[in-house]
Amino acid sequence: MISTKGRYALRVLLDLAEHRDSVKPVPLKDVAERQEISKKYLEIIVKELVNGGYVSGVSGKGGGYRLKCDPEKTTVGEVLELMEGTLAPVACLNCKEPYDCARRPFCKTLPMWKEFDSMVHDFFYGKTLSDLVGTDPEAAGDYYVI
Repeated sequence: MISTKGRYALRVLLDLAEHRDSVKPVPLKDVAERQEISKKYLEIIVKELVNGGYVSGVSGKGGGYRLKCDPEKTTVGEVLELMEGTLAPVACLNCKEPYDCARRPFCKTLPMWKEFDSMVHDFFYGKTLSDLVGTDPEAAGDYYVI
């Protein structure tokens, strides 16, 4: 499951992408108001986005944040993995933390998990921020979107 941290990071990046033509950096309080997210929580999220190289910050009067990444090339998968860690559905597929499973050579469920992992990876890495900037929220249908 994707946490609020990952979802809100995407919302911040999309907000900054929509306002990237602004001459001034975008104040975090403005993003918080537009996205209806606590400014305090966004401060934590934006710090990670700065460390990840996705945004840059300007402090002081007239300060705020600017998108540093290219929305055309930045994938949802990259952002989610920065914020959430691995998206692998099971420990044995997590390539960031080695997991030695004695059952791996004869595991009957491993092919299914690999297929699912591949679908998730292809889905999130196949969507860029620019793909989402122009989307219509109403197109989500009956889903409850946060």
